Amino acid sequence: MNKILIIIPAYNESENIIRVINSIKKLNLDYDILVIDDGSKDNTYELAKSINNVQVLRLFLNLGIGGAVQTGFKFANKNDYDIAIQFDGDGQHVAEEIEKLVNTINQGYDLVIGSRFLYEGENFKSSKIRRVGIKLFEIINSMIIKQRITDNTSGFRAFNKNAINFLSKYYPEDYPEPEAVVLLAKFNFKIKEIPVKMNPRIGGKSSIAGLNYLNYFFKVILSVFLTSIGHKSIYTK
Repeated sequence: MNKILIIIPAYNESENIIRVINSIKKLNLDYDILVIDDGSKDNTYELAKSINNVQVLRLFLNLGIGGAVQTGFKFANKNDYDIAIQFDGDGQHVAEEIEKLVNTINQGYDLVIGSRFLYEGENFKSSKIRRVGIKLFEIINSMIIKQRITDNTSGFRAFNKNAINFLSKYYPEDYPEPEAVVLLAKFNFKIKEIPVKMNPRIGGKSSIAGLNYLNYFFKVILSVFLTSIGHKSIYTK
């Protein structure tokens, strides 16, 4: 029986966090839930703590998504989890899809990415400007790693024990989702994408919008390029 941890990074998600946690708990999965409160200025931490059988870690400084998720990996690695599921705290991910990721990891993959773009039914696929950026990430990352990845920015992912151990040390900080794909491929981790349904954000707002998204896009491209050309000696697997 695999020991599985669901990592929920959350920053100012007071409008969503209880709904997100309860959507997982109602499935009665034998998985542990860890919320990483990334220095929220609202009462995300208190709301998460109010739910029974949920572990909550509070970061007193906002580290960003990279630092928050890496905290989850460090916790998973220290506590000997076999599989970690990254599940965003904004309500976009569908809890019923978690088992798909777990089943695919158990087929021998190191990283499984849930892709909204492979899903054949009606699905939330983000704004037009974001879809353009994500398509360009697909082209660039796929050229770099010689494997087509349609949803490089998806935060709905499963990791096996080897990936957990590696990323607990070397998880990218600034733009972790697309960078992690390139980094893991560089070290020959097996990556698989599967179709998943996603929802629009229910409450709150994303920190990346409008001109901020264009700035984000160009910075991600630079970071991915630097990750791709970085020498392996920077890392110790």
